[in-house]
Amino acid sequence: MILLIGASASGKTQVAKYLSYKYGIHKAITHTTRAPRKGEKNGVDYYFVSQEEFLSLLASCFFVEHTFYGGNYYGCAKNQIAENTLVVVDPNGLRSFLALRNSHIVTFFLEAKREEREERMRMRGDTEEQIQKRLAFDDQEFSIGRVGKTDFIISTTKRSIEEIADEIYQKYQDRLTKLH
Repeated sequence: MILLIGASASGKTQVAKYLSYKYGIHKAITHTTRAPRKGEKNGVDYYFVSQEEFLSLLASCFFVEHTFYGGNYYGCAKNQIAENTLVVVDPNGLRSFLALRNSHIVTFFLEAKREEREERMRMRGDTEEQIQKRLAFDDQEFSIGRVGKTDFIISTTKRSIEEIADEIYQKYQDRLTKLH
């Protein structure tokens, strides 16, 4: 399993899409209490559940990790852990996965300069208020000291999504080869 961690606009979503497209690495389908966005499908994009359902699953230790963000719960179920699967996590989620001590979980911190992330957010249409809030939050949450140890740190500054994804896939395959 590939775990991607990084601040806003570090490239996580685009890298995940490319890994799926080129290498068949599937995104883990996580649970959320937020409403589906236009075009999203239950069981494909997320498992959309009520807050009551989520809290019941949480109480039964169904999730590896969970978080509360933007007024909604998100969580990755234990049954989603598999080779050739990917999940994007925050620092708390990373710690929860690492606590499993599963050698088939390979972690990547996607690092990008603040200025480049700010420009990426502008290019994707984020408002100035959103950008400043995310940058301030990320300065705290995604510092190397806060994130903790990952298997690899991958710079995404001035690199194409294809280059980044290819490097991640190669490192992931090398790690799995050593384990088998």
